[in-house]
Amino acid sequence: MQENGSDNLLGKLVDGRYLVRSRLARGGMSTVYLATDQRLERDVAFKVLHPHLANDHNFLDRLGREAKAAARLSHPHVVGVLDQGQDGPTAYLVMEYIPGHTLRHVLEDKGALSPRLALALIDPVIDGLAAAHAAGLIHRDVKPENVLIADDGRIKVGDFGLARAVTSTTSTGALIGTVAYLPPELVLGKPADARSDIYSTGIMLYELLTGEQPYQGEVPIQVAYQHVNSVVGPPSAKVPGLASDLDELVQWCTASDPDQRPVDGAALLSELRHIRTSLSDAQLDIVAPSAVSRTADSSAVDGEQESSSPATEALPVSQAFPETTSLATAQPTEIITRQSNPTAVMPSRLPSSSFPNPQPPLQVPDRPLGKRDLRRIERQDARSKARAAATPVRSLREGNPRRRGLIWTVVIVILALLAATAGWFFGMGPGSPGTIPEVRNRTVAEAQQLLRTAGFQSEIKDVFDDNTKAGLAVGTEPEAGQQVRKFLQVSLFVSKGPQLFPLPALTGLTLDEAKNGLNAASMALGTITEQYDEKVPAGTVIAQDPAKDTPSRRGTPVALTVSKGPQPIPVPDVRGMDQDDAVKAIQQAGLTAVISPETVNDKKVPKGAVVAQSPNSGTLTPGATVTLTVSKGPKMVKVPSYVGKQAAEARRELEKLGFEVRVNNILGGFFGTVRDQDPVDKDVPEGSTVTLTVV
Repeated sequence: MQENGSDNLLGKLVDGRYLVRSRLARGGMSTVYLATDQRLERDVAFKVLHPHLANDHNFLDRLGREAKAAARLSHPHVVGVLDQGQDGPTAYLVMEYIPGHTLRHVLEDKGALSPRLALALIDPVIDGLAAAHAAGLIHRDVKPENVLIADDGRIKVGDFGLARAVTSTTSTGALIGTVAYLPPELVLGKPADARSDIYSTGIMLYELLTGEQPYQGEVPIQVAYQHVNSVVGPPSAKVPGLASDLDELVQWCTASDPDQRPVDGAALLSELRHIRTSLSDAQLDIVAPSAVSRTADSSAVDGEQESSSPATEALPVSQAFPETTSLATAQPTEIITRQSNPTAVMPSRLPSSSFPNPQPPLQVPDRPLGKRDLRRIERQDARSKARAAATPVRSLREGNPRRRGLIWTVVIVILALLAATAGWFFGMGPGSPGTIPEVRNRTVAEAQQLLRTAGFQSEIKDVFDDNTKAGLAVGTEPEAGQQVRKFLQVSLFVSKGPQLFPLPALTGLTLDEAKNGLNAASMALGTITEQYDEKVPAGTVIAQDPAKDTPSRRGTPVALTVSKGPQPIPVPDVRGMDQDDAVKAIQQAGLTAVISPETVNDKKVPKGAVVAQSPNSGTLTPGATVTLTVSKGPKMVKVPSYVGKQAAEARRELEKLGFEVRVNNILGGFFGTVRDQDPVDKDVPEGSTVTLTVV
C-alpha cells in the first residue's frame, strides 16, 4: 500500500469505528484510504471528501440520498456502499474494498483484446448496470477506471451515485464525467438516463476491441464536439475481420439519439449474450494487429513462454478509485502501484521531461513470492532495461536552445488559446447553456426576437393547433424552461389553426354504427332527436347536422335524428256494432279487419253484431290486423211448465235455465202454488222473462 506520512488521517480512528491505515488514491473531490472497520473487523475503502465539499450541506444531503439508494443495491458485480456519515469536519463514504486492479490497467497492459475476452469482461459490467437500472440508479460515469477486477477474478462496477451528486453541485455549464466516454446528451446539458450509461459502455467496448478510443483530440472540447456531431465507426475498421454483429452492437449502443439505443442494461445484456453464443470460435478469437505486435515484442524480450493464457494473466495492483472530473478541469487520475519501495507514489502519467528515460515501476504482489512471481518480476525488469537501452539519453543533434524555447512558447500559446476558446465557447459563447423562453401566443416576429435575445437561432415549423389562433406561436422544441446549449437550433412551432376533417356520412346507419363512425373520425356525439318515420326502421339515423363532408375540427359535436319507426295507431272499439259498420271503422283507422270464422251466442248482443275483438284497445302500427268475432244472437231455450208446483221451486229452476222470473200473486199468494205461467212449453231466447201467477 502507498502512504503519505504527512496525511493527518493516517492512523486515526474516525467516527469511533474506522481505523485509517493507508492512502490508496487522491482525486479532484476526495481521498481514498484503506481502513479497517473495527466493529465488523473487515477492510473497507474509506473515501473522505475534500473540505470544500464537506462544508457544502446541500451536497452532503444529495450524497446521503444517493448513498442510501446505492446501498440498497446488492449485486455481485456492483461495489457495495456500506456506510456514509460525518465526523466533525470529516465527511466520508464507506465502500467495499476490492484488492486488485482496474480495467484501465488491462487495456494498458494488453491493448486490443480478442472478442472472446472483451465480451467476457464487459458482460459482468452490463449485468451490474442492468441491476442498477432496474433499481432506478444511473451511474453517469461508466469508464474502465470504474471497472474493478479483484485478485480472485471478480469484476465490479464502482462509484454508483457519485456522479449524480457531483453534477448537482457543479455549475450549470460544467460537463461531468470522463470526456472520452461522455454521452452526447450530457455534453448538451440534457438529463441522463439508463441509455446514457449504455452509450459509455459502448465506447468502452469499442476500446476493448480496438485498443483505442473512437474520438481523439488535443483538448477535451474537441472530443466532446465529436461525441455530439460524429458517429462512432465500426470497430472492424480498426480490426479487420471482426464480426459484423460486434459492429452492430457497438453502433447500437453509441447511437447519438438515445431513442436508438438499448433502453437499459437488461436489454443490452440479453443481446450481448445472444451474440456471444452465435459467434464461431474463429470470430471470438480474432486478434487485432496491434495486439499481435505487442505480444511479439513482449515475447522477444521475455525469451520464454508462460503456460498461462495472456488474456487471463494480470499483475495485481492496489485498488484505485478514480474520481469524476469536470471537462474544464480534467487532470490525469492517480493510480497507486506496488513497488519495491512501498512508500513511493507514482502518478499514472508523468511529463516526458520529468526523466530522460522514464521506467515503469516493478509491480510486486502483496503476498509471499513464488517462482512464477520472481520470473514475472525479472521479465518486467528486463523489458524496462531493454526500453532504456533502446532510448538514447542524449540527442545526437541537440538543436538551437532558443529555437526550442520559441517552439515551446508557440505551443503553450496555442494551447492557452485553445483552452480560452473552449472556456469562452462553453462559458459565454454558443456552447454555453441558456433557458428557452416562453413564446406561446406570440406573433412570429415576437417569438423569434425572444429566442434571439436568449441566444438561440430558430427554425419555423407550421403545425395545426386547435387552441391557438393561426399565425401565432404554439411553442418550441426543446420546450420552454429547459436549459440547452445555445449552438443548438430551436424549432419554433407556428399555428396554422385547427386542422379540419370532412364529416363522415351517418344517415342510413344504426345509432350504434353512427357512434362508432364518430369515434373513428375523432368527432363528438351531439344531441339525439327521435321522430316517427313511416318508411325508415326504428333505430336508424335519418338526418345529421352538420351534414356529411362538412369540414370540421376534431371533437365537433354532430347532432343526429333517429327514426322511431311508423307512428302507432289507436285501436277503435267496435264491439256491439253491426259487422259491416265495424269493418269500415277498422279500415278507416288504417288497420285491417279480419272476421273470425266462428260465431258465438250472446243474450245481450243481437245476431250479426260484433260481440268481441282482438285487440280491443291500445295501439298498432299501420296495416296491423284486428280480429272481429260476430254474435249469433241469444241461444233458444224451451220453457218447461211449472203449473201446480210451488212458486219457489219454479223460480229456482227457471233461473237455472237463464230466464228472468216475474211473480204475480193473487189473493196474496197464500198457498204459494203456481196457477198459471207465460210462456210455457215454448222455445224462447235465453234470458227471456217468464211470468208466474201464484195463489
